[in-house]
Amino acid sequence: MSDTFTTSTTTGWFSRIGDSIKGILFGLLLIVISFPLLFWNEGRAVKTRKSLDQGSNEVVSLTSTTPDSANNGKLVHLTGEATTEQVLKDEKYNISTQALVLKRTVEMYQWQEDEKTETKKKLGGSEETITTYSYNKVWHEGRIDSSSFHKSAEYKNPMAAEQSQSLTADPITVGGFTLSDSLKSKLSDFTPLPIKPVGPMPETIVGKKVTVSDQNIYLGADPSNPALGDLRISYSVVTPGEISIISKQKDQSFESYTADAGGKINMLVHGNQSAAAMFEAAHQSNKVMTWVLRAVGFIVMWIGFGLLFAPLSVIADVIPLAGSIVGAGTSIIAFLLSLPLSLCTIAVAWIFYRPLIGIPLIVLAVGFFVLLIVKLKKARA
Repeated sequence: MSDTFTTSTTTGWFSRIGDSIKGILFGLLLIVISFPLLFWNEGRAVKTRKSLDQGSNEVVSLTSTTPDSANNGKLVHLTGEATTEQVLKDEKYNISTQALVLKRTVEMYQWQEDEKTETKKKLGGSEETITTYSYNKVWHEGRIDSSSFHKSAEYKNPMAAEQSQSLTADPITVGGFTLSDSLKSKLSDFTPLPIKPVGPMPETIVGKKVTVSDQNIYLGADPSNPALGDLRISYSVVTPGEISIISKQKDQSFESYTADAGGKINMLVHGNQSAAAMFEAAHQSNKVMTWVLRAVGFIVMWIGFGLLFAPLSVIADVIPLAGSIVGAGTSIIAFLLSLPLSLCTIAVAWIFYRPLIGIPLIVLAVGFFVLLIVKLKKARA
């Protein structure tokens, strides 16, 4: 059952105009930021692509996991069994296992604030904002900062008495090779670890009663009826198993490979994957990231232009319907300005990095500008 309450605030027409005028400066800042963001992203994409292309052409696939000095300094691909002789142990809770990585996850039962806002325009240009706050107790890893809650005095989360942590075996070997720290950080195939303490568990820890089950260690009076501040601890592991690596061989270990374009190659995936499959996956990841950042740059520019035109819709809000119509119109204009400008920025970047692709984009962007001018002339007529 959540605790809920609602607040209502009214902002006058003149205050809204003042706020919208202040927003113009922020809108200009967003527009300025969007151009270098879009340009940088295209350079990043090209650098990554060139680096991956060079890597796929130069990579040497090893048929053995025994280091060969002839491959020292080369980009190599190998598949083998990642193993360790080290037993990882969380001393405090007597949890011990032979694994590549042992991760302790600590969740605390605590307050979480959810906020829902509804805005209504009124005749005369004022605006009423109705905000509903709801508070629920949830299990959450780490402490939710309750000082930012609207009612921080009534809903205050205690400090977490325990923290999540991760232990990584050292060394981890693949045949005669030893994984570098950067490759070990990419081990991510976690599976739950049943709770089986190797020694007696204290009756209390951090002042709380300890209850042990197969799934977790519970710190609190009653697991079936959790109280604020109770803790739930679980474990997961990356077990020894087959991995595939693409990295630069450095004696009996590895380090990042730097391509001529400046991109770095240092890959690790779980399972048996060929070099071609790993490079293909890296290319796909680069494409996705490129489109995500393009969308971010475009949206930032769109919001910026929207803030520039915001005073127009606020002025028209003396009659709410008129303000909504003007707001929709300015949003469309902001979109029609942002799209060709984003395309132009991307095109200029591609002309700088890849001319054969950039020039057609410039033509497309000019077409959007021409369409915008034609639409504005029709609207004026």
